Amino acid sequence: MIHPTRTNLLLLKDKAASVANSIAILKARRQALIREFLTVIAPVLESRDRIRSKYRRGLDELHLSLGIEGPEFIASLAAASRREVGVDVVQRNAMGVRYRDLTVFGPFVRTPEQRPYDYAMTTPHLEEAGFLFETIVESILEVAVFENKLQRLGDEILRITRRIRVLEERIHPHIQRQIRTIAQYIGEREREAHFRLKRFKDLRSRQRVFGKRKPT
Repeated sequence: MIHPTRTNLLLLKDKAASVANSIAILKARRQALIREFLTVIAPVLESRDRIRSKYRRGLDELHLSLGIEGPEFIASLAAASRREVGVDVVQRNAMGVRYRDLTVFGPFVRTPEQRPYDYAMTTPHLEEAGFLFETIVESILEVAVFENKLQRLGDEILRITRRIRVLEERIHPHIQRQIRTIAQYIGEREREAHFRLKRFKDLRSRQRVFGKRKPT
């Protein structure tokens, strides 16, 4: 236990104030990170909904095309249509949180004239499926730009929340208990000193009174 002196009491009070200030700063930072998290997650959720919808439509169109043109024909077109996707990874910083940002080199969606085959040989179902799947790839890469940022923001929010909990539930209450214990000890010691001083003054007063009396 800390030695119960006024100096240590003042030091503990300063420490308690510092911890309370740290908690306030951490809560403000967490709130700012939560706002950033909500700002980022909104377009991600919307993009995921669009991706699911396009994926269902793309599968429907592809199944229709498979029934008309056959899997061998479509597989040959898919092999001829392969291409590389350019993505550049860059380290960025948002409110002290580092994350990886993706720079995507497109465009990914091609017109029928840009595809390496004669679109007059295919059905509209296949062209629609190709268009939908290319837009899905583009949307997935756009979502991937935000995924790492969301994960890092979420991890940082959890880390700050754990620190706040430790400060609020363990460190700050422990310091407050120490302050109360030392303050109580000093208060009792001061009351004892005051009581002794009062008794001493009363004794001196009686001695003066009796000393002034003349012997009979």
